[in-house]
Amino acid sequence: MNEAEASGDPHAPDTDLALYDRTAHDASARVLARYSTSFGVGARLLPREMRRRIEDVYAMVRVADEIVDTYRGPDARELLDAFEREVDAAVARGFSTNLVAHAFGRTAAAVGIGSAQTAPFFASMRMDLDLVTHTPESFAAYVHGSAEVVGEMCLAVFLNTGERAPRERDGGKGRDGAAGQPPGGAPRPLPAEAAAGARRLGAAYQKVNFLRDLGADEDALGRSYFPGVSPGGLDDATLAELVADCRADVVAAESCLPLLPRRARVAVATTIDIYLALLDRIAAMPAERLRTTRVRVPDTAKAAFALRNALGRRRAVPAAGAQPPGEQLPGGKSAGEPSAHKGRTAL
Repeated sequence: MNEAEASGDPHAPDTDLALYDRTAHDASARVLARYSTSFGVGARLLPREMRRRIEDVYAMVRVADEIVDTYRGPDARELLDAFEREVDAAVARGFSTNLVAHAFGRTAAAVGIGSAQTAPFFASMRMDLDLVTHTPESFAAYVHGSAEVVGEMCLAVFLNTGERAPRERDGGKGRDGAAGQPPGGAPRPLPAEAAAGARRLGAAYQKVNFLRDLGADEDALGRSYFPGVSPGGLDDATLAELVADCRADVVAAESCLPLLPRRARVAVATTIDIYLALLDRIAAMPAERLRTTRVRVPDTAKAAFALRNALGRRRAVPAAGAQPPGEQLPGGKSAGEPSAHKGRTAL
């Protein structure tokens, strides 16, 4: 009897099931690599195990989003319901014949992601099958499920994988400590302050995505997310208000960055910088052009943000309302440059 058999853990490294675990994760990693450069740049700055778990989370979210945004067939609701059941079962039993669900289930069980996050997430995905416009109430519920709880999922990964958060290291003295879960192996609960920051950041990213995809969401999907705002009727004053709201969310989330482990802090700061650069470009564009132009941040700029954060040379984030129109970004690009890039991501 080998050590794995003696331990009774079918997922131990020298078991056959461990190969399936690795294969399932490889599928999830491929999803992130193909779908998102912004999220991918941040993920590459994480420690290996933390990055793998973030890839598992991203892939599950992406598959659900593809059902409602890309497939959109007459049985989309049935497929989404089946996927949710499979995800829940994978978390509970530690196995699924769906590779993405299997990888997510293993990660979710390890870091403490549960129905408090997955149930509202899938509820928001169903809203995309029913609603084409939103009230303030439905918008808040949609953003909570599609973005805020995804922020909580990522926070669970950061706090329950790899290096410890600053307040848990060496009595709060700030030196890096050993990794791991608390005694007994149970995932740490999410601290209220850090969870609030994760939700605000998830909401900010989603709302920036809504602005970026304003025209495409209406033309291709028949949707208008912001309550009382139609893409064709968007004016500069309303756009400025929406941009300011996004900035306020980012500023609130920024205050919680010190609560993250060091490398998670670097990774999240990089994604914040990328999204703020995108928001600057959106803000610098006339509202009427935003309807027909999908703006993006060049890959060279994303790489520059990653390098600057990795070296500890990050610039301070401007306060909400302190927008720098036409700011030059790393890579020599100026805000407001149009792009023909297509596609929409939930993260």
